[in-house]
Amino acid sequence: MLGFHAEDYIQFLSLLGRQTDEEKLEEESEQYGLTYDCPINRHVYTYAALTSGASLRAAECLMEGRSQVAVNWCGGWHHAKRDMASGFCYINDIVLAILKLREKYDRVLYVDLDVHHGDGVEEAFCASTRVMTISVHKYSPGFFPGSGGLDSIGVGKGRGYTVNIPLLEGARDEEFVPLVCRVLHKAREVFSPQALVCQCGADGLSGDPMDSFSLTPTAYSRCLQFMLQWRLPTLVLGGGGYNSPNTARCWTRLTAILCGHKLSSEVPDHKFFMSYGPDFELNISPGNRKNMNSKEALRRIHNTIIENLDKLKSSSSQQQEKTQSTN
Repeated sequence: MLGFHAEDYIQFLSLLGRQTDEEKLEEESEQYGLTYDCPINRHVYTYAALTSGASLRAAECLMEGRSQVAVNWCGGWHHAKRDMASGFCYINDIVLAILKLREKYDRVLYVDLDVHHGDGVEEAFCASTRVMTISVHKYSPGFFPGSGGLDSIGVGKGRGYTVNIPLLEGARDEEFVPLVCRVLHKAREVFSPQALVCQCGADGLSGDPMDSFSLTPTAYSRCLQFMLQWRLPTLVLGGGGYNSPNTARCWTRLTAILCGHKLSSEVPDHKFFMSYGPDFELNISPGNRKNMNSKEALRRIHNTIIENLDKLKSSSSQQQEKTQSTN
């Protein structure tokens, strides 16, 4: 965990596990972001270690060639910062896994499908030319974390390697999938990634308490299938998803795709079967939420991103030519 996180922060999480009276640490907890959305709990360190350890082990499996795809549905904690918790995330297993992959792969592409902006991952790599981050999320006043605008494209040498696809509420499969896949296609052309990390937070599904997008598991499936065509070492992670039955529906479908297994549309009988009523099927309805994303706005987002990536491609080519002429 110290591969990314500050030592004093990790030590404090560890201290929580040994402290029986949590009230004694409340004042110090606040400076580490351990407040209302990341409450202190003596089991936090153990959970953080298990979660990040699973993502790291998954990355190692890819590096060792044991598999082309590795999955950790308990991972995907994209809000955690180097020295503090944020947005239910105590540890950033994604950053740790990407850093691990970078030990072997020169260029790693990170794709975030969660309804919230992947701010912690973006912040960690915004100055890097070796990690490109792409986040598609809801972006509107008052919606957490409030970052991830179209003009946020990285800093310093990393300018252009950060891509944000900010959408308004009500986004549906029919515009989400084409937009995301076109951006992914261009990003691959420009960046030529050697490994891929995809965070599949399911809180953009219709019926989620986040009350934001109107997606179905089909949107996630098609985006993931598009990336799987690249046949890169791929790490798939979980993330948000606060309607448990719908999140389970989505991740079950994605798991089946990864395993090349066709599922029945009916939910099988099991302990929690009644939670999947009234239709007891894997599919969910997109609902009737108004789509606030106009065709003109989506076209502007697409064109701006493609222009930025074209500029990055041009500057990268010029840099290569300069380096070759110098040599």
